[in-house]
Amino acid sequence: MLRTQISLDDHAFFLVQGQDLDTLQRRIEDAVRSGGRFERFIVVGNREMSVLFTPTSRVAFAVETVQEDLRDTGDTDAPFGGFFDE
Repeated sequence: MLRTQISLDDHAFFLVQGQDLDTLQRRIEDAVRSGGRFERFIVVGNREMSVLFTPTSRVAFAVETVQEDLRDTGDTDAPFGGFFDE
């Protein structure tokens, strides 16, 4: 599967599998053009992120091929990667 990492200023997150990268990039571009806005997306661990994108935000994407992780479903009602997960 393809895994996409988004870097936001000095923080990096992996997007869930199946995240539409083109749509997310367009939403971020629109947020920046409007002067700033919160955008939501799901990261590995099935956790929803809400990030404020502004004209001064630094955003980078990196894509790599990795083995599929069956837990990585994008279902925010079933998060994983917490204190009690192995």
